[in-house]
Amino acid sequence: MTRNISDQPIAQISVEELAQRLADNDASIQFIDVREPQEVALAKINGFVNLPLSEFTQWADQVPAKFNPHAETLVLCHHGIRSAQMCQWLVTQGFTNVKNIAGGIDAYSILVDRSIPQY
Repeated sequence: MTRNISDQPIAQISVEELAQRLADNDASIQFIDVREPQEVALAKINGFVNLPLSEFTQWADQVPAKFNPHAETLVLCHHGIRSAQMCQWLVTQGFTNVKNIAGGIDAYSILVDRSIPQY
């Protein structure tokens, strides 16, 4: 995945908004976690599909078949940098409702759910 894929600003949501979306249990929302498997093993939020950025070439061509490009898609990483890259790439693939989770799982573990370990 290359940097600066798109010049479009990516929408963001706070970790508190993420907690509300998870609590709403809306099956139409798509949750993607782009962290590495060893990071997910340390700390995770249930309901996210793990697509590690380091394995981009292995899953990139499957994204259009696995995900609805018009559904709300929330993307998570450790601090919000890698997920922003993923959001930009998704937009170039025709996704229309992509949001980066600001602060990532690190902020979620501090502000929403302290039972999720920090690393």
